[in-house]
Amino acid sequence: MKAEEVAALSWDKMAGLLPAVVQDARNLQVLMVGYMTREALEQTLATGKVTFFSRSKNRLWTKGETSGHFLELAGVSADCDSDALVVRAIAHGPTCHKGTQSCFGTLGVESDAGLGFLDKLWTVIEERHRLMPEGSYTTSLFRKGLDRMAQKVGEEAVETIIAAKNSEKEPFLGEAADLLYHLLILLKGRGVSFYEVIATLASRHR
Repeated sequence: MKAEEVAALSWDKMAGLLPAVVQDARNLQVLMVGYMTREALEQTLATGKVTFFSRSKNRLWTKGETSGHFLELAGVSADCDSDALVVRAIAHGPTCHKGTQSCFGTLGVESDAGLGFLDKLWTVIEERHRLMPEGSYTTSLFRKGLDRMAQKVGEEAVETIIAAKNSEKEPFLGEAADLLYHLLILLKGRGVSFYEVIATLASRHR
């Protein structure tokens, strides 16, 4: 958002406050709702850390200033009336003070339904890579190195192709799931984010 767009927002409608809905930039889950003054929005844009105006503290408040669970700004846009904001951010830790990812409980991708599960799976893979827990198959792949991870993707790709040529649906689904899982492992092992791949796909779509 440019400076002239900030200035053009309807700051006078609610005594200088605009509601700001924070949405996970990666999976679109609604994380929280806060309020921004013009100064809070300008600080958010300048620092890259989402900052609100705290009505209880009566001052600017950067999310995570105490807990360290910052919201890294990915983008911000206004609604058609210029009196409400959607802030897209990457959450570094739980967003809610109760320790959950979202202040809205299980709304959105915290369930195992739909495409949200891919985001959940990626989070698990990142955690395995960071902690390397014993007894984990994912850990064993990371420890064997990039060559083994790449080999597994090749093996699963061949098995997926073979299954695709057979009439049974379930074996093909299983092989496709194995291929996708091992590709995510290879991405992490290669130091590439799942979301970078999505961004590449999106840029090609445009």
